[in-house]
Amino acid sequence: MQKYLKTIDEVIARGPYDATWASLSRYKTPDWYKQLKFGIFIHWGVYSVPAFGSEWYSRNMYIQGSKEFEHHVKTYGPQKEFGYKDFIPMFKAEKFDPAAWADLFSRAGAKYVIPVAEHHDGFQMYRSDISHWNAYEMGPHRDVLGELSAACREKGLTTGCSSHRVEHWFFMGHGKEFDSDIKEPMQRGDFYWPAMPEPNHQDLFSEPTPTQEYLEDWLVRTCELIDRYQPKIIYFDWWIQHSAVRPYLKKLAAYYYNRAAEWGAEVVINYKHDAFFFGSAVPDVERGQFADVKPYFWQTDTAVALNSWCYTENNNYRPASDLVRDLVDIVSKNGCLLLNVGPKSDGTFAEEDCRILEEIGAWMAVNGEAVYGTEVWRKYGEGPTQIVEGQFADGIKKNFTPRDIRFTYKDGYLYATALKGSEDGEYCITSLGEQDASRQANFHGIIEDVQVLGAGAPAQWHRDAEGLHVKTDLFTDMPVVMKIRVE
Repeated sequence: MQKYLKTIDEVIARGPYDATWASLSRYKTPDWYKQLKFGIFIHWGVYSVPAFGSEWYSRNMYIQGSKEFEHHVKTYGPQKEFGYKDFIPMFKAEKFDPAAWADLFSRAGAKYVIPVAEHHDGFQMYRSDISHWNAYEMGPHRDVLGELSAACREKGLTTGCSSHRVEHWFFMGHGKEFDSDIKEPMQRGDFYWPAMPEPNHQDLFSEPTPTQEYLEDWLVRTCELIDRYQPKIIYFDWWIQHSAVRPYLKKLAAYYYNRAAEWGAEVVINYKHDAFFFGSAVPDVERGQFADVKPYFWQTDTAVALNSWCYTENNNYRPASDLVRDLVDIVSKNGCLLLNVGPKSDGTFAEEDCRILEEIGAWMAVNGEAVYGTEVWRKYGEGPTQIVEGQFADGIKKNFTPRDIRFTYKDGYLYATALKGSEDGEYCITSLGEQDASRQANFHGIIEDVQVLGAGAPAQWHRDAEGLHVKTDLFTDMPVVMKIRVE
């Protein structure tokens, strides 16, 4: 531990960034990241074995009276006899095929992939010298992160990873409240360590505060990920915003950015809330989005299922059409979408996960030019449907209409995407109407041509004071992209 901490200090000392917000604020979001727009997030781990409730099974199975607690006792027996650790030998991943996964993600139209390297449960999905509780030494006996990253790079996908380790400080703490397998004494390196009391939900930063020992362990684990796998993106979950973590966050960012400089690469950190000083990393909105365009680049992370990030037997899936609409809306507002799927414990995907990804991929194969590599236009869109801004809003049905249009721009073309297809194939884009005294905000350029991507015949179009009118023979419930050549 101390040797690694010394190495971290040495890398920071010799690199272009030091561990201060003043230095880290010189960070610039890489252009390559801004061009990708659509990524795949993967929650897969020991929690995929019970496949019940959500990926928080390891916490909830120790909360007396919870549905997970009752399910666990009924299915596996009392927690003192069968604890969370006893799922590890059952996590065999016997059908895990990283090449097949990478091929599926590529067909879905994704450009980057972020597997969970370590979730709140504390089980590492990669080979580690920090802890023996990892997938290389236990369970699958495979370096899941390493194998999948290599397979994705073979398909031309950018690879990263996520760390949810900080929350492990309290994640198993409820197991100390009754007779379970989570017992004292504990020391660093134990699977359940430290299993501290959970913060009050009204005060997420209440005592006990993460200790120096725990935070140094977190820092070293994360730097090991950086050195071993050279991820282009690192995603962090929410609790890194704790004030006790701040000094270690600055060290981590300086180390990562300096290592990237040594590799000759540009990298990205995703964070939530105000964990990082603004401008020193890329903000992320969990299960939500912004109502308006932003002058800075941002990301939404959400899942194909509303109830869980991991596979469960009763996942409540979102339609592919809704996910594509969200993607188009997010991109028009200077963002990108990280969409999560959860494999089964054996390494296969549920039929519904595959169907959703294939449907998204079919749409992207035809319309992806309106997404990839685009820039925001002078306005993000028009239409009657209002977005509920903020996190955890993806369960609110938006009910977009053919009048809800989103704009992107690339290579002399303006892309206007109707978020819902029209039953009669007719659209009116009011922002592109001819100028008159009462509509000074309208588009003043000369429209040379209008195409509807995926249509069987050329679009019919004309312009008047009301807007740009487009009629097509493409009838679909999915978003419809109008490609407009402007002089």
